[in-house]
Amino acid sequence: MTGAVVVGSGPNGLAAATVLARAGVEVTVFEADDVLGGGARSGPSLVPGLVQDHCSAVHPMAAASSYIASWQLDERGVRWARAPYDAAHPFDDGDAALLSQSIEETADRLGIDGRAWRTMFAAPSGRFDDLTTDIFQPMIRMPRHPLLLARFGAVAAFPPTWTARALRTERARALFTGVAAHAINRIDVPLVGGIGAGIITAGHAVGWPVVAGGTGVLTDAVIAGLRELGVRFETGVRVRSLRDLPRHEVAMLDVHPHEAARLLGERMPRAARSAYLRFRPGPAAFKVDFAVHGAIPWRNPEVGRAGTVHLGGTAREIADVETEIAKGRMPERPFVLVGQQFVADPTRAAGDIVPVYAYAHVPAGYTGDATAAIIAQIERFAPGFRERIVATGVVTATEMAQRNPNFVGGDILTGAKTPLQFLCGPRLSPFPYDTGVPGSYLCSAATPPGPGIHGMSGVNAARRALRWARSQ
Repeated sequence: MTGAVVVGSGPNGLAAATVLARAGVEVTVFEADDVLGGGARSGPSLVPGLVQDHCSAVHPMAAASSYIASWQLDERGVRWARAPYDAAHPFDDGDAALLSQSIEETADRLGIDGRAWRTMFAAPSGRFDDLTTDIFQPMIRMPRHPLLLARFGAVAAFPPTWTARALRTERARALFTGVAAHAINRIDVPLVGGIGAGIITAGHAVGWPVVAGGTGVLTDAVIAGLRELGVRFETGVRVRSLRDLPRHEVAMLDVHPHEAARLLGERMPRAARSAYLRFRPGPAAFKVDFAVHGAIPWRNPEVGRAGTVHLGGTAREIADVETEIAKGRMPERPFVLVGQQFVADPTRAAGDIVPVYAYAHVPAGYTGDATAAIIAQIERFAPGFRERIVATGVVTATEMAQRNPNFVGGDILTGAKTPLQFLCGPRLSPFPYDTGVPGSYLCSAATPPGPGIHGMSGVNAARRALRWARSQ
């Protein structure tokens, strides 16, 4: 092979570069930004000494990824940190549902729904390494563990609203629905439940860890390892056409399908190009970083021991507001995800000032200001929060897209998680990474297995590229 280029240095671009470089290929990574890492970055925020993640923050899938494990990151100074609870879901009456890494602890707290919770998640989480050999791959393939995948699919394939109705208590229904809402789309459709089911199952296997010191610590360690393998990086380079890049046999595109179609131009077959251009962005995220004195004064103190907090009220309320944003309407009380990474990793704080990360689900391309709505949702479950705010930093949906071109309209998942797009990416194919242009492969989170810093879209696409190159 004469060499390979990678366009985009997000987690999947770095993963693709890893697979190729380890196979002896000369690799150059081109990044439009001045800083490498895409959404997997972190840095100083708001007040001196405070560390905040830019986008990707909590990493159950990465902690379970064989690719991430292959870097032996502990030897590179990377450490996972876990809060006492993975997630909390508070209610208006002061009660809260709590998700632990231990499935037994979680089930015991769910009372009469504990048995159902064990039935749904015990077997898949107990064999999660086996399960990932299937769910971290394209779905249109023969599974290695069909019975285990079927057990997982009994939850993942159905609309989360259906699964929630099978649970008897609001505590269990809301806990499940709050995690399902990570799909940032309507949750009354088939297959989208795979995101929530996957995150819960991974959590019971490995927890929902954060990276000590910030997500960027992991990214920096991978980049350092790639440099040791001879990978070259060019930052501040906006690629206009693949023809402008150095001679290469393989191109890995960690970009949005719309951008891939632009880069490949008329070289793409018409049907493939049309499919890429039809790829739909999903609803957006509106993010606010807070510097908070002390901590958030949750009405239920146990919520303060969770790394992630889901604010949405009842399961029905969450389902309704997620449908609203999918239809392009901004709800008065949006679903809000709060990150309390400092609970697991106190090094992110600056004395008594702690970093809080929060984002609301908003319609695609939302141009309004959701700051007040986010603060109101936190105040709803933590009266007095507003008085503890020391500083804020806002990233609107528009700014999300400006900072990362893969986040079209503020869509941080790189594509609406409709059933077809969730399963197949931009087009229906057993080879979802193929662009139709020989040697060029799409490897972004738009392709299976989807969002997260697990890197498996990049790994799978690069392996596909190597097979093609060796066949030439």
